[in-house]
Amino acid sequence: MARIPDDTRADRYGKGGVVEDLEAEVADLLGKPAAVFVPTGTMAQQIVLRVHADQRGRRSVVWHPACHLDWHEGRGYQWLHDLVGVPVGDMRAPLTLAALTKVAEAPAALLIELPQRDLGGVLPPWDELEAMTAWARQRGAAAHLDGARIWEAAAGYGRSEAEVADAFDTVYVSFYKGLGAISGCCVAGPADVVAEVSEWRTRHGGRAFALWPYAASALAELRGRRCRMPDYFEHARRIAAAMTGFDWVHVLPDPPQTSMMHLQLRVSEAELLERALAIADSEGIWTFPEPFALDGPAQLRIEMSVGDATLGFSPEEILGLLRRLATGN
Repeated sequence: MARIPDDTRADRYGKGGVVEDLEAEVADLLGKPAAVFVPTGTMAQQIVLRVHADQRGRRSVVWHPACHLDWHEGRGYQWLHDLVGVPVGDMRAPLTLAALTKVAEAPAALLIELPQRDLGGVLPPWDELEAMTAWARQRGAAAHLDGARIWEAAAGYGRSEAEVADAFDTVYVSFYKGLGAISGCCVAGPADVVAEVSEWRTRHGGRAFALWPYAASALAELRGRRCRMPDYFEHARRIAAAMTGFDWVHVLPDPPQTSMMHLQLRVSEAELLERALAIADSEGIWTFPEPFALDGPAQLRIEMSVGDATLGFSPEEILGLLRRLATGN
């Protein structure tokens, strides 16, 4: 449960108090000159891409076909900011330098999501990541990181968040994904870009009178959970290893590359819901009542993210719960 410390100092329209404390700490963690708190990731990423586009006099943004902005945000980048998404590569595989080299135009920005949620938390190899961001800079484009789960990505790479962020001009980070805060995010990068993001935050209605509850929760969970990411990652790998050899579950990717993974089960939506409710009723354990994606009429994927609650279950216990979801036994 998200926490707000008793000694929290309030802000006023995003100025002062815990909001500025959070911004300073995030900028330091990511090794960037500045950061600004934004109430939602949808708002934050549309804005920072708009700033990159305006600064370069270009409108296109290159990204993976499963980019979150394109699939889950009503294409606000297009409706509100006149940006053009350029999906590149295979929907079922991570973005690669080879795919980028087929892009002839000079875009405003390259967006890379780490980890790639729709693929089960996949991370590109480190040298491939550096090559892709270099490709962007060679074309005068900004390299932007959709780092909603940068905390998990850093653990997966075995590197600090600053090392991951160093390859990018700007970085978006979330505080409720992985960390479990109430809501909100930050955009970090050069001071001039962050200043423009702050102005656009006002234009989007994001400079609320009091942002301190969200910022206080974010700062508390950042300090409390960020250090546990390696433990979450190792437990995810142990859980995946326990599933080896069972034909009713398939781990994607195997082994997990972060503390997130997708599990492919041979079960229908109706069966999944019925069995999840039965487990909740009999044991008080809330599992997965709905799928992340459908891979067929009787085959679906669920998203499993390892956090504090999951650490309380052994791999064998989790395997037993998944068996009940998949087989009913």
